[in-house]
Amino acid sequence: MAGSTKKSQAGLDKEANRRHKSRTMKLFSGSAHPKLAQDIASELGMNLADVRVEAFPDGETAVKINENIRGQNVFLIQPTSPPSNHNLMELFIMVDAARRASAQQITAVIPFFGYARQDRKDQPRVPITAKLVANLLTAAGVNRVLTVDLHAAQIQGFFDIPVDHLYAAPVLIRYLRDKGVESNLTVVSPDVGGVKMARAYAEALGADLAIVAKHRVSATEVEAVNVIGDVCGRDVLLVDDMTETAGTLTAAARILKQQGAGRIYAGVTHAVLTELSHNRLAESVIEELICTDTVPMANGPKVKPLRIAPLLAAAIERINNAESVTSLFKI
Repeated sequence: MAGSTKKSQAGLDKEANRRHKSRTMKLFSGSAHPKLAQDIASELGMNLADVRVEAFPDGETAVKINENIRGQNVFLIQPTSPPSNHNLMELFIMVDAARRASAQQITAVIPFFGYARQDRKDQPRVPITAKLVANLLTAAGVNRVLTVDLHAAQIQGFFDIPVDHLYAAPVLIRYLRDKGVESNLTVVSPDVGGVKMARAYAEALGADLAIVAKHRVSATEVEAVNVIGDVCGRDVLLVDDMTETAGTLTAAARILKQQGAGRIYAGVTHAVLTELSHNRLAESVIEELICTDTVPMANGPKVKPLRIAPLLAAAIERINNAESVTSLFKI
């Protein structure tokens, strides 16, 4: 009898907690990745808030929030993946709608932060577009940003508002351990800029570290130059924050195989895949591309998308409850 009472009370407490969250927090989805937004809502035991996002005949975006959000913590879930400009503009408009509806705090949940590669002036007379996007988000009314694996961590400094920068490494590492690829493994960075991320994976998996030096021929073509480290007879995990054309990964895999590598896997956070990248992966020596589902195009042959919703849901819940999210940053 006592056990039954405890179970009933636990059920009541869970329901009360769900209702409390629904009163204090609202989750909205843009059109960029509704499946991910629904997955996050399910993890939190909530429903997505009612919002209408549609296009006028001339292509302009129209947004209408169909429920009261006055005094609520609002989380707008919208990766700015392709079509990047459309998804960004839609996010700005949703933020403005929420601000004018008297939301207490607006958090832009941007699992994939577009324009992150334009983070510095690498040529004369070019913009720093990542900084521009940060300014526009703040001007629109965003109070906080939640994102995953920025292309360059220092982009956080482009914002004058809090940025919670999560890492997908724990999600990928858990899968790799379950797959049993830890033994005889070398983690490889496909370029010098990714060494820090590769080292973190290598330390977590107890693996060796190697680097592929590359030369970029064009926006879609990369030429691998040399391998720094020993990969002969070893399985390899290529790690990067994102891939779009798969040029860097497939070129690196080719030279690693020439150096005597065994099975070759690739692990990226954001798989912004195109027809070109699918063709390259199909023809490459990469056995599997392991990624998260931060963007809707993370799927296809040789592609293994892992759920990022549990990580984002945990962060959203902690932000809403004014709790620390530091433990979620750890790899």
